Amino acid sequence: MKEAVEAVSNADKIVVLTGAGMSVESGVAPFRGDDGLWNEYDPQEMASITAFERNSERCWELFKLQIKECFEADPHEGHKALVDLENFGLNSIITQNIDALHQEAGSTEVLEIHGTLDELVCPSCGRSEETEERYEEILDGEIPRCECGSIMRPNVVLFGEPLPEGVMKKARERTENCDLMMSIGTSAVVQPAASIPLMAKRSGAEVLEINIESTSLTDNITDYFLQGKAGEVLKEIRDALRE
Repeated sequence: MKEAVEAVSNADKIVVLTGAGMSVESGVAPFRGDDGLWNEYDPQEMASITAFERNSERCWELFKLQIKECFEADPHEGHKALVDLENFGLNSIITQNIDALHQEAGSTEVLEIHGTLDELVCPSCGRSEETEERYEEILDGEIPRCECGSIMRPNVVLFGEPLPEGVMKKARERTENCDLMMSIGTSAVVQPAASIPLMAKRSGAEVLEINIESTSLTDNITDYFLQGKAGEVLKEIRDALRE
């Protein structure tokens, strides 16, 4: 911990990559693992672009569950600590999560490479609106429709779709120019997000990993590994920096 805090203190440009482990501590179910959504829902049948085009009503069974869960979740101490770390060189968060908890906590730049549940989009005309405006009708079981009549969908990346090019370009730029990459709560198995810490390492950055268990990064590229819950570890780092 002492070495990790020193690394954060000495860094000028810190980029953070967060995965499902960050959101789990706020009560948001992960997709993978023992308690993951994919154990109950087939992603190809419920969360792919093909499935949405074939049976959008069925996909909305999963969308409703996710939206309700994320809207009821609150940022935890780790999210808040990352906001405070902006005073110590953190300039960007790249997240695989779609719950917008980083923004709710107050982080300035959040690059959502898998999209967000906070916005609905129309696949026909491209119109978008905040999910919050339709939240009550979604809870009541209604499927939101656009003014053009088409069924809307959350602005998330479904299976079979490319990641948002503009967001990925900015994520690569931030990664290649940082001097410390913090990988938090990610299993480092889902590409291309899993390659982001490696990209940082190849560009000369150190890698600080925070996770409840070791990953493929730990023994290969990680310089500092802090095992534990993101909220607790990040709070400890922040408090040490303030001393």
